[in-house]
Amino acid sequence: MLEVCQLTKRYGGIAVVDRVSFTIRPGEILGYLGPNGAGKSTTVKMIIGLIQPNAGRVLFHGRDVRENLKDFQHRIGYVPEEPHLYPHLSGREYLQLAGRLRGLDRSALEPKMDEMLRLFGLWDDRHSPLASYSKGMRQKILLSASLFHDPELLILDEPFSGLDVNAALVLRSLIKALAGRRKMVLYSSHVLEVVEKICDGVAGVVAAVQLDVLLVFEQALEGSADEALIIDQQHRDRPAICQHTSTSSLSGHGGDAHTGLAA
Repeated sequence: MLEVCQLTKRYGGIAVVDRVSFTIRPGEILGYLGPNGAGKSTTVKMIIGLIQPNAGRVLFHGRDVRENLKDFQHRIGYVPEEPHLYPHLSGREYLQLAGRLRGLDRSALEPKMDEMLRLFGLWDDRHSPLASYSKGMRQKILLSASLFHDPELLILDEPFSGLDVNAALVLRSLIKALAGRRKMVLYSSHVLEVVEKICDGVAGVVAAVQLDVLLVFEQALEGSADEALIIDQQHRDRPAICQHTSTSSLSGHGGDAHTGLAA
């Protein structure tokens, strides 16, 4: 189980992520929903250890991940929003590098690489340099690298960005299959419709933006979540609290409530 407890990040005294808390249980796909600039990617980077939080903790199976960060990182898969890769490597060479860094044996790595390259339609381009890949193709390479070590927790930050229709359908099926195998998935996105279709539960973050924008966001969720967006009427210039339950009324799934607060 992954537990994010009161996670906070400040820059120059300004809280860009403020007391975010949620839980992901084995077999659950949690959507982390919010508009652009709400602090979703910052939250994700704190969870995986790329950024140190100013306050709060991340627990994995009851233990603080900072006690043994390398072990935690070895057990997760992560796909960032922007696919920054080594452009001089081919797609196959990058996967080989990622697999070796994960400690995978060559005999196990080779067939997994070939499987992923075929699955995402990259087989014919496997020897081409990544510099020649489109954004969608680079995204497929990152997705492949995040999956072939069979992670316990998969963290996806806008993973559908740049993917074609076929690859998007493949990824959606893979996410569902992972959840069926009791894996945990954190799916970060600003697209409500995608979160509805994929996720079992939703944790929300809302930027401290104009009130009319917040109201639009509220109306989009009204009638579809058990608890609507709550706007603090007394502190409209401060971050707004966003509370959501599971997507049971959105997608027919069950789950528990999650709350988050971000600037």
